[in-house]
Amino acid sequence: MTRYRLVIGNKNYSSWSLRPWLFLRHHDIAFEEVRLALDSEEFRTRIGDLSPSGRVPVLHDGEVVVWDSLAILEYLAERHPQAYGWPQDPGSRALARSASAEMHSGFPDLRGELPMNCSRRGPLPPIGAGARRDIDRVQALWRSLRARHAGVGPFLCGHFGIVDCMFAPVVIRFTGYSVPVDGECRAWMDAMLALPAMQEWIAQGRAESERLAKYEAI
Repeated sequence: MTRYRLVIGNKNYSSWSLRPWLFLRHHDIAFEEVRLALDSEEFRTRIGDLSPSGRVPVLHDGEVVVWDSLAILEYLAERHPQAYGWPQDPGSRALARSASAEMHSGFPDLRGELPMNCSRRGPLPPIGAGARRDIDRVQALWRSLRARHAGVGPFLCGHFGIVDCMFAPVVIRFTGYSVPVDGECRAWMDAMLALPAMQEWIAQGRAESERLAKYEAI
């Protein structure tokens, strides 16, 4: 019997949904996927019964309901310690948590000007100074984490974890909008794009029939 039910939005667009879905799929943790197309009548009809916040993603584990992507990842890491959601080393864990929290609450210009769209492939459009600062800051974070953990493995803190899930939508953004990155950042992005779970999400996102203008205009 499947333990978890994860409610998500469109795979093509829903960056917040990608994060816990990727963690579950990568670690082969069984779950039921409930997909509600964003801005649809089904979403408006059903979301109130599924999510206290009226947003996705939301995780159901029996009577427990968790409705924020980072909170879901924290919950899953506690329930599945063998997945090593956070690094075991306290210093590395503090860095991973800080970077994840910054991604969770920051980078508004990057989010607004370069929305996630798995189907997009094209040149970088004109962007503002705020988005450029966000892009630079993201890469600085990646480089700092990789510099500390380069000898451990190919992911931000060596082994795949929550911090990689938090930045996974940025990989899709940077790829789709042809954002220039340095070699160190490219190596981590390539490691993420090589994950079967990441490839599955992107392929399914591209296959979706819904198209929302606010994500397609750029």
